[in-house]
Amino acid sequence: MGKIILVAESGSDISKYIASEYGIYIAPMHVAFGDETVDDGSFPVQKICDFYDSTGKLPKTSGSTPDDFYTVFDEIHEKYPDAHILYLAYSAVTTCAYQSAMIAGEGRDYITAIDTKQVSIGQGIIVVEMAKLLKANPDITLEEAVEKANDLIDRANMCFAPNDLEFLRAGGRVSNVAFLGSKILNLHPCIELLEGKLVATKKYRGKMIKVASQLVKDYAENYNLDRECLWCVYTIGLSEEVMAKVEYTADECGFKTVEWIQANGVITTHGGPAAFGLAGFSKELQERLK
Repeated sequence: MGKIILVAESGSDISKYIASEYGIYIAPMHVAFGDETVDDGSFPVQKICDFYDSTGKLPKTSGSTPDDFYTVFDEIHEKYPDAHILYLAYSAVTTCAYQSAMIAGEGRDYITAIDTKQVSIGQGIIVVEMAKLLKANPDITLEEAVEKANDLIDRANMCFAPNDLEFLRAGGRVSNVAFLGSKILNLHPCIELLEGKLVATKKYRGKMIKVASQLVKDYAENYNLDRECLWCVYTIGLSEEVMAKVEYTADECGFKTVEWIQANGVITTHGGPAAFGLAGFSKELQERLK
């Protein structure tokens, strides 16, 4: 068997620089501005905020289509006919992308698909860690790669907190009552990925600088995160003050490095501006907290 090549969706928020550095192929998800539908990652995310400000409506997001995966799979197979494609998917319960990939992959024995049960940077860190592993071990077998991927999936943890619930309310994901209550009390729900589903697990109160710092402390301790690296994701508008506080707190918690990734259009549309999220790997397998 030839080399193993990784595929993920743009909703993983893997930057173009990282994708290029590690040879990761990205299938686009999509954002619709009224009658205009564009590929996620192909436009400045400020366009989402501007569209909402001017229309009072949110853009609509959609998953990668079979045609998106036909394009990616064909490109890889034509360039690397002996390679095996390892598709590490955006949470299958949240989008049609996994199903689309199965349609595009039908009859292709050189494709293996695994549901990461994660979105955004939660999916991203799994893909990046696998890319590092493949780069360091070019002779790794597919079986070994799949085993490692499943281990990373089992240990991956990701959460995010919106700055406010404006976009979630506009998208119909929270009620007007919940929105008003959150605004008055300055509440920020912590939204975690549990078994592939987005679940609000805890509410934090206060300004985002306080919330983001506490989120780092709680997640590092509750999930016994490996302190080698803390991955952070943010949407446009998060202040430098908050980012500096996150890095200070991460250092206090013993993290050696902090990696920042800006969210693409899909995550920005759902989380709204100035949202903050983080991801990391538990040091060992453990039951997720309820």
